[in-house]
Amino acid sequence: MLFWIAGAVGLGFAYLLGATPTGYLAGRLLRGIDIREHGSGSTGATNVLRTLGKWPALVVIVVDLLKGVAAIVFARSFYPWLGALPSLAPPTGLQAWTPWAVALCGLAVLLGHSRSIWLGFTGGKSAATGLGVLLALSWPVGLGAAVAVGVVLAMFRIVSLCSMSGAVTAIVLVCVFDEPAAYRLLVIAGGIYVIALHRANIGRLLAGMEPRLGQSSPS
Repeated sequence: MLFWIAGAVGLGFAYLLGATPTGYLAGRLLRGIDIREHGSGSTGATNVLRTLGKWPALVVIVVDLLKGVAAIVFARSFYPWLGALPSLAPPTGLQAWTPWAVALCGLAVLLGHSRSIWLGFTGGKSAATGLGVLLALSWPVGLGAAVAVGVVLAMFRIVSLCSMSGAVTAIVLVCVFDEPAAYRLLVIAGGIYVIALHRANIGRLLAGMEPRLGQSSPS
């Protein structure tokens, strides 16, 4: 029983790490505003850029990325340590459970960013945090996704298209590279989740109404 409780505590930590509302805090601290009431209503770096400016947006995107990195680094240290404790050893048959626990922490930090308990379960679209997860989980996959983001941004200057392109690229690369099954499922599920969070953006892209970088966002 203690093993499962301790494992759940690790997941809770990853979720709360992701739930730290970086963009919301930037709006409150710099302008005294609720950034969810401006622009696209998201707390992500793109809406911070349009509402607060480039330097706050840069800080937000870096911190959001580091949240993803920190969740994976924590999980890779915490769960092996947990499994090594005699009093909290995993049940028989779960000796290879660590990659799955790491993958669950990756999903938890993505969920926390997009459904923050501190913001009434609203938030951003988990793109930057997802990239942090990828870089910490498998740097070749993360680097490939980052390159795809950069190329699409240079070509189209549409941030939502960059985020979804990065998610698709990550899914393809994690299936090509020799990664554990748990990590592959995490990247596939996380990529689909990030794309699903962009439903409104997809509608605007199809209608030719999605703003480019530097343009105002529809409310």
